Amino acid sequence: MINRDRLKQLRAIEDERFLKLHPKSGLMFKAGQVNMPGGVPMSWMAKWPGAYPIFISQAKGASFSDVDGNTYIDFCLGDTGSMTGHSPDATVTAIREQAGRGITSMLPTADAAIVSGELASRFGLPLWQFTVSATDANRHVIRYSRLITGRSKIVVIDRCYHGSVDETFATLDKKGNTVAREGNIGKPVDLDQTTRVVEFNDIKGMQKALAKGDVAAILMEPAMTNVGIVLPQAGYLEAVQELAKKHGTILIIDETHTISVGPGGMTADRGLKPDFLTIGKAIGGGIPTGTFGMTHEIAEKIKSMVELEIIDTGGVGGTLAGNALSLASMRATLTQVLTQKNFDHMIKLGTRWADGVDAAIKEFDLPWSCNRLGARAEYIFGQTAPVTGADANNAGDFELEQYIHLRMLNDGFLITPFHNMALMCPDTTTADVDAHTKAFNNMCADLVKP
Repeated sequence: MINRDRLKQLRAIEDERFLKLHPKSGLMFKAGQVNMPGGVPMSWMAKWPGAYPIFISQAKGASFSDVDGNTYIDFCLGDTGSMTGHSPDATVTAIREQAGRGITSMLPTADAAIVSGELASRFGLPLWQFTVSATDANRHVIRYSRLITGRSKIVVIDRCYHGSVDETFATLDKKGNTVAREGNIGKPVDLDQTTRVVEFNDIKGMQKALAKGDVAAILMEPAMTNVGIVLPQAGYLEAVQELAKKHGTILIIDETHTISVGPGGMTADRGLKPDFLTIGKAIGGGIPTGTFGMTHEIAEKIKSMVELEIIDTGGVGGTLAGNALSLASMRATLTQVLTQKNFDHMIKLGTRWADGVDAAIKEFDLPWSCNRLGARAEYIFGQTAPVTGADANNAGDFELEQYIHLRMLNDGFLITPFHNMALMCPDTTTADVDAHTKAFNNMCADLVKP
């Protein structure tokens, strides 16, 4: 067990070390407070552990530097946005060339057919549309699902995350009712009007949620990632797929994070057959973009129900969606960076990273465990792997997590904020992973000292 008094002492040491290592970031943070709430472009940027966020000067490959001259091995990688590594050469070249030819025009370029063909071959869905983010993609397919089915409800998984989609910020209360998640800001309506929440790996719960015949779509990750990695039990995904068909409900698979298992994500890996698939972040190499794929059947239904005269007020689209720059970045990223060869390298290192964490957990007899999902892995503060989002959420330890993140940051490693996930990119090396293993081992040794 972790001695909480000692944990506070260790945290105080790291707080002091942070201030000594990052004085210029502190000055920039103070300057930013003049015209930005919290001193940052988005509020969550101020919620990293430490007195203030560090300010970045340069990022390339698997590492970055801050304005104080500190360098870091990056296992966060923009929470998947830079799973390609920072500024991969092929993507940067494509971006530079396209920027000189035009960034956006509301008309397609030759890259559109190349990218949609690449996506179709990877994920098995034949038809694709483009957005500015995965959040947009999820919003759009929810609207299409309601249009096609004439139904109002969306089923989501407890403790899921699909971007800033209103319908997904729901959870289950102690009585099993759908309610707004804690911290949900400005919900337009009570969440039980739009959403039903089901636990991950709960087939009976899914059956019950669909039984009333009013569910337009199920929106889910094939493995949970944003509350901690929660893996599907044997047969679960296939059973959900069959239930969706039985009840006339559209199945939406969000592969934005689960693409870590390979070029076609878990959809290809598990042979899944969703009606819609959404993805963003990594496929643009850092340029904001998103996309959604669909079956021919879905596309025909949409076509038959959308009138040309009102298509621009249908709540689907945006003037920057599918812009020339994002398509150029996706073309280069998909064809030259997120390749099978690079995934083999990344997955091998993800396994090595998790093995190092597991070895430290065992050596110091810590009541933790580590889950793996291809090129990503995550440790939680529970002895057994979570089966549901609630399991993963209940295994959290905010005080301990904040200390570990700050300690690792001061030691030169960035891991994904708000949980303990690491991701490998094509530029990550064995030396990077082994350096983390050594630092993590030293940190665990300090934690268990009496």
